[in-house]
Amino acid sequence: MLKKKKKRQLDCVGWREWVSFPELDIQTIKAKIDTGARTSALHVSNIKINRQSNKVSFTIHPAQRQHYPVVKATALMVDERPIKSSNGESSIRPVIKTKLEIGTQIYDIELTLVNRDVMGFRLLLGRSAVKNHYLVNPGQSFLLDK
Repeated sequence: MLKKKKKRQLDCVGWREWVSFPELDIQTIKAKIDTGARTSALHVSNIKINRQSNKVSFTIHPAQRQHYPVVKATALMVDERPIKSSNGESSIRPVIKTKLEIGTQIYDIELTLVNRDVMGFRLLLGRSAVKNHYLVNPGQSFLLDK
């Protein structure tokens, strides 16, 4: 007789949530949970890649439609990947791995770095960032504590 493996009960997130990136010194940033996107994307500017150290430095403006505060960060670049945006255009983006704090959980995710200045959200969390951690309720927002 086969025993069924008990599935862990997942908490729900809304289509928008407040998250943090402790390793990047971002205390709060509003994220759009986008299950249509596989990868996550963080809006940054001034991207500078140091190929010798394999590090990327960049500037983050965590508040939507605001130029302040400004957070400068440096992270290990784990890859450069072609990513197709929602408008169908493909571009090569640097990829970093960093800790995401969302609700009561803290875990590593991969983030692509891109200038999303014309987009509404500074951060898109793709399905790979929430898979096995949360269920997404598209009819709700801000279900988790800030």
